[in-house]
Amino acid sequence: MSVSATIRLPVPLASADTVDRTIREAQRGDEIAFAALYDSHAARVHAICLGLSGDRAAAAELTQDVFVRVWEKLTAYRGESSFATWLHRVAVNTVLESKRSDRRRSVRVMIAADFAGMQDETVGMLPDRAGVAHDTGLAIDLETAILRLPAGARAVFILHDVEGYQHAEIGERLSIAEGTSKAHLFRARRLLREMLAP
Repeated sequence: MSVSATIRLPVPLASADTVDRTIREAQRGDEIAFAALYDSHAARVHAICLGLSGDRAAAAELTQDVFVRVWEKLTAYRGESSFATWLHRVAVNTVLESKRSDRRRSVRVMIAADFAGMQDETVGMLPDRAGVAHDTGLAIDLETAILRLPAGARAVFILHDVEGYQHAEIGERLSIAEGTSKAHLFRARRLLREMLAP
């Protein structure tokens, strides 16, 4: 085992020049520079993985998978967008691809179960934006409530309201119809309101 793999000396990533230099060094295989990128972004990647998987153990494993993929694809990063934006895309794609083979089958079954008896309630309705307070206690409650959502509704809520994807893109990524994505989002917001109501 190399010394650079066992000693973690994070590089401060304060300025854009420092970030760019650290990325270039990591692209050349510098493990300490890559460790600095990991240290700077692991919490955000873990939050994405947790939000999409709904499982803390799976999120920890997926976070590692994301950074393995980043290490493998880092030379492909050209700086056309910010590193954080590029990393975010890699994280979302890694999580979604990790379940792709099972997801198509399970999403169809889940949709039928989740929406049994709800067709009249969802037809022709557009969801309202959920208001979010900036209270720490509410943030913890919101995180817990999101994790309690049905898997399909949770995935669409995270991708749309947290990560900013449009319904067409969500539908493509999750192999569901755009209308189903909208219905999942409506249901997620309604369930969150009920769970967080005083």
